[in-house]
Amino acid sequence: MFEGNVTQYYQGVVSGGTNTGFQYGGHADYLLNMDLGKLAGREGLFLKLRAETQFGRFINDDTGALIPSNTSGVIPLVDEHETALTNVLFTQFLSPNFAVFAGKLDTLDGDANAFAHGRGKTQFMNTAFVSNPIALRTAPYSTLGAGFVILQDMQPIFTFSVIDTFGSPTTIGIDDFAEEGITIAPELRLPTCFFGLPGHQLLSGTWSSRNVALLDQNIRLILPPPVGVPLERASDSWSLFYNFDQYLVVDPCDPKRGWGVFGRAAIADEDTNPLHWLVEFGLGGSSPICGRERDTWGVGYYHAAASDELPEVLNIGDSNGVEFFYNVEVTPWFHVTADVQIIDQGFGGIPALGVDEPDTAVVLGLRGKVDF
Repeated sequence: MFEGNVTQYYQGVVSGGTNTGFQYGGHADYLLNMDLGKLAGREGLFLKLRAETQFGRFINDDTGALIPSNTSGVIPLVDEHETALTNVLFTQFLSPNFAVFAGKLDTLDGDANAFAHGRGKTQFMNTAFVSNPIALRTAPYSTLGAGFVILQDMQPIFTFSVIDTFGSPTTIGIDDFAEEGITIAPELRLPTCFFGLPGHQLLSGTWSSRNVALLDQNIRLILPPPVGVPLERASDSWSLFYNFDQYLVVDPCDPKRGWGVFGRAAIADEDTNPLHWLVEFGLGGSSPICGRERDTWGVGYYHAAASDELPEVLNIGDSNGVEFFYNVEVTPWFHVTADVQIIDQGFGGIPALGVDEPDTAVVLGLRGKVDF
């Protein structure tokens, strides 16, 4: 089964941030799922291939925020306009409820949420509402790995992965596998039925054995020798995160339609992770407008606390963001989304270098997605 889509963005900072103006950029996905039981006679064996192409320019640098306001602008690589093979994943089912997998995988499909996920193409655009950004320090986007998954009603409820700490979206990655350490990532996502309505509770975490630089170091360390001195490094890094989604209203005539609440919370090792903790919450789901049953909407707020160990000279503090989107189904294969974001970057400027504190960024955007 082949699925493809091209998503285009016209998005800009209309006030505040580090630079105002609009930019045009886009992202294409090509996804091929193969049933090797039918193709090669190996029952229960599947192969997933995903290629991605990024083009144009995105406004992530213009907002001045640590968390990207457009997820498509940072995958498969930041501002790299080339096609990358980000998934080559073999999955072997050993029973209807248990499977093992190995190959190249992407971590953006983790931390799933009914109202705040969608790879930045169908729901929110800001990375904070797509997948927990606090895990990015220990889990690269596309990398080699292996693990197992336990399913219930054909939905994953527990996944255990061991992945390389070095991202390899544009390379095979086998020669350098585990050279800089590994990351262990268990994830539990259980369906719930509070108030007689569907929902999920997710708990996950990462632990990495990669040696990463400690944040609390003198600014001279970033300068080349003889002024600089060797970086102090930690032997590991970790993160722990949680999310939930809960429907509050479900259409009795169509169980796939409804709206509800979502939330995320996370904490990480502040000695090695620029983000110490994060909380967010919001609402989303199907449109309540008569005649627009296939439209979707969402509104969310996040607070990201910077690590206290960051060098004081950088003057980076906590940041806050709000995003609202309304996604119009023009046809089943063409969707147009209006998006508004208000982002307080938490950057206080660097007076000694003449860098002023930027004002709160107001970001407007239009997204068009074509499926084929």
